[in-house]
Amino acid sequence: METFDPTELPELLKLYYRRLFPYSQYYRWLNYGGVIKNYFQHREFSFTLKDDIYIRYQSFNNQSDLEKEMQKMNPYKIDIGAVYSHRPNQHNTVKLGAFQAQEKELVFDIDMTDYDDVRRCCSSADICPKCWTLMTMAIRIIDRALKEDFGFKHRLWVYSGRRGVHCWVCDESVRKLSSAVRSGIVEYLSLVKGGQDVKKKVHLSEKIHPFIRKSINIIKKYFEEYALVNQDILKNKESWDKILALVPEIIHDELQQGFQKSHNSLQRWEHLKKVASRCQNNIKNDKYGPWLEWEIMLQYCFPRLDINVSKGINHLLKSPFSVHPKTGRISVPIDLQKVDQFDPFTVPTISFICHELDAISINEEEKEENEAESDVKHRTRDYKKTSLAPYVKVFEHFLENLDKSRKGELLKKSDLQKDF
Repeated sequence: METFDPTELPELLKLYYRRLFPYSQYYRWLNYGGVIKNYFQHREFSFTLKDDIYIRYQSFNNQSDLEKEMQKMNPYKIDIGAVYSHRPNQHNTVKLGAFQAQEKELVFDIDMTDYDDVRRCCSSADICPKCWTLMTMAIRIIDRALKEDFGFKHRLWVYSGRRGVHCWVCDESVRKLSSAVRSGIVEYLSLVKGGQDVKKKVHLSEKIHPFIRKSINIIKKYFEEYALVNQDILKNKESWDKILALVPEIIHDELQQGFQKSHNSLQRWEHLKKVASRCQNNIKNDKYGPWLEWEIMLQYCFPRLDINVSKGINHLLKSPFSVHPKTGRISVPIDLQKVDQFDPFTVPTISFICHELDAISINEEEKEENEAESDVKHRTRDYKKTSLAPYVKVFEHFLENLDKSRKGELLKKSDLQKDF
């Protein structure tokens, strides 16, 4: 994939919003079948323009309105907010206190920077294939819980365009949840607790919740290759001291001796497991709980959610198909059937798909000199000719399931009414 030059962004965005952005699918998503009157019209959008000019409380009547505004403003970033009691672009005309956020998808934001204390390959905004496995595990763990523990059906996972992933849970009942319930859900999904000063961030009690057991089973599939080989978490004294800080002092000496005799992280981890199981049989120490190796695995691999993003109904989150202004990568949906194959480094950049389009357009212009073709017809097919196409397909599959489920609900309701 070619390198992205941020100075070209204004011109690239013009082309992207004019020819490539999947407006019809996007509108179809946020309109939710037009079942609730004014649902789309009461939705807040926020645009970040060049030089960090930030415009909140944008709202639109329909797809065409949204298209015109996006093509006029060419936003560097698009955020989606709540559905309000009134049209957000008229919020200044509503009497104080009446303008309220009423509904929004339940959203999750997982950012690689929150793992800086446990990844050795990169830090801050940087990512590489060695640490991306953290995001793979996070998607697998959170998605399994949302689906199986909560019964949520419509979950859209999206790559942020740089260093993280977002999840949008779009079930009708979920969009109506109060802030308190959202807090409860995100609390249930959180295990790693404590800021930078807290060394030991995971504490298990003797009764292990099924959610934790199932999460551990997912981590086990990745742990050896991710933590012991790629991250090499027991490589040297500096790295194993971090792990000693998570286990009772009573076994520090024995672990140190074994670590010094071993040749690599794999051998040291086997030694730790032996010593830990012996320790667990000998001491009933509630402070540490009996699951030492699990606590370490969770601290190093368990998803770290930004709780505030999920709690607030009026919290904004970056929109799918927005462009990341630093990397140029498109914020694309992730296919849940292929989470392990998803590679952020192969996600198309805006410059790549615009150049693909240019190359195709030149060929087509030669072919079509004699044919008049409407701009709309032209545009609806444009993204299909670029590397963006498979990601739009993932989005369409998600939308089809939403439609099916909505039709099913409507049928149920009409059958119930017939019964009376």
